[in-house]
Amino acid sequence: MAKKEFTYRGKTVEELKALSLNEFMELVPARERRSLKRGFTEQQKILLKRIRAKKKNIETHCKDIIILPEMIGITIRIHKGKEFVPVMIQEEMVGHYLGEFVTTRGKVEHSAPGIGATRSSAALSVK
Repeated sequence: MAKKEFTYRGKTVEELKALSLNEFMELVPARERRSLKRGFTEQQKILLKRIRAKKKNIETHCKDIIILPEMIGITIRIHKGKEFVPVMIQEEMVGHYLGEFVTTRGKVEHSAPGIGATRSSAALSVK
């Protein structure tokens, strides 16, 4: 069984890479289109410059950039709050934000309550 070729809104990866930014904007949903139409921030421009220069080990704090077709196949290390997490950009990620693929909020697990936390623990003696 052959693997189905990826398409985004009817365009193959090669066709997406050939599109200009304005043509790509017409394909993405309204929120992403508005973000692209407003232009890139300085941090986003620096990140794009590094991607276009084919640099290795790209690290960024910029999670609010839209994944463009030219980013496919690149590994970008995205800041998670404490560390940089490597994310391999795949075809299915086109049109999404970088931050969607890095979870910044971990699960909180509490241990047993401390002394004085409940009415019953007030009766315990503290050594």
